[in-house]
Amino acid sequence: MVFVINLIWGSFILIGIGYAFLTGRVDVINQEIIECGSSAVELFMGMFPLMILWSGIMNIAKKAGILDRLARMMRPLFRLIFPELKADDPALGYIASNLTINMLGIHNASTPFGLKAMKCLQEKNPKREVATRSMITFLVLNTSGVTLIATDIIGVRSKLGATSPTDLVMVTIIATVVNTILALLVDRLLWKRWKNRELKRT
Repeated sequence: MVFVINLIWGSFILIGIGYAFLTGRVDVINQEIIECGSSAVELFMGMFPLMILWSGIMNIAKKAGILDRLARMMRPLFRLIFPELKADDPALGYIASNLTINMLGIHNASTPFGLKAMKCLQEKNPKREVATRSMITFLVLNTSGVTLIATDIIGVRSKLGATSPTDLVMVTIIATVVNTILALLVDRLLWKRWKNRELKRT
């Protein structure tokens, strides 16, 4: 997967450079590299304080036990999404924490819980070279997960001078809810198709 992504982006870069040489516009590439690099640094520095603020708030919420309570409240829902996991499975706790924090838009803070969840799932995987159903569903949820507070989008809009940086919050929630539902439906349909194919082979 990583190789394919590197191949795609590498091809884009090579095609762009080749086109610039053929059209005699190499100077445009140099100018864009400098301007884009400068804009990226400015954007990052503008978002950095907001990320620190929300990460700090999430850290306080974590130490106060608020995130753990939210994760416990969401645990029954995740139990339905991951029926093959037992109710006391430690991976389910990490999954609940990861997805709950993701819903609040603090994706960096959720990464350690996601890695721990994957590690727990892999430890019980009978075929180490093949992802389990829970692993695939977890990746699907992380890719299309519901975002209640789009902290990163709000930060970008604030930095770029939007008059109402938070006016897309409701649209974001609706879009991510629909996206997540469709992703889970596709995940279930593909799983059932694969399961039926395996049953036919046996």
